[in-house]
Formats: sequence, structure tokens, C-alpha cells
Amino acid sequence: VQLQASGGGLVQAGDSLRLSCTASDRTFSEYPMGWFRQAPGKEREFVAAVSRTGRNIKYGESVKGRFTISRYSKNTVVLQMNNLKPEDTAVYYCAAAQVFNNGYIPRTLADFDFWGPGTQVTVSS
Repeated sequence: VQLQASGGGLVQAGDSLRLSCTASDRTFSEYPMGWFRQAPGKEREFVAAVSRTGRNIKYGESVKGRFTISRYSKNTVVLQMNNLKPEDTAVYYCAAAQVFNNGYIPRTLADFDFWGPGTQVTVSS
């Protein structure tokens, strides 16, 4: 599985962005998916994840109430980011976990098996 994230850019505080993660093949639709982010000098941080069915979702504490993850189609997962803050500035990575448990939601780096190359999100104050 190859993953490609898109939708990053430069916005102002309070704006919205929509990130998309598209997989290269249909097996993606069977995997739980997630988003992480990494700011300069910081560790990669969990943002959100969705189970393979789309029914179970988890968010990192810093984005709860502002970000929404969803399975848009069989091979696309979307991260809608609202009310962006300067501290949301980071490279955002999408990832997939090769797990076939319907209710499973991966949340740590080690839980994921496939990673995309990342897309830059910059929020100015």
C-alpha cells in the first residue's frame, strides 16, 4: 500500500484546511487509518485515527473539537481541520495499519505499518 497526503498549505489562525490521504490500491479500504503530525524539533504526535469500518474514531487531546477524520471513499481518508492555531503547524502524515479487526483503532507509531510522505501545514498568527 502506498499512501499520498495532500491539501496542506499556509493559512491564518482560525482558518480551515482539509487534508486527504489516498491509497494506491483497494486493500486500503480494509485497514484502519490515522494521521500524525510532526513539528520541527518535536516528536511525531498522534492526531486522529479511524477504524476500518469508519465507526470508531479517536482524536489527540490537542485537536479534539476542531479536527474531524472520516473515510471519504474506499481509498481516501479525510482530515478536516477547523479553527486552526499556530501550534498546529507541522508536517502531517497519514498512515495505515494492517489489522483486520473491525473495531480496532491504532494510536501509536508502532501500531501503523504504512506511511505517506507528509504534507506541510503552516498556520500564521
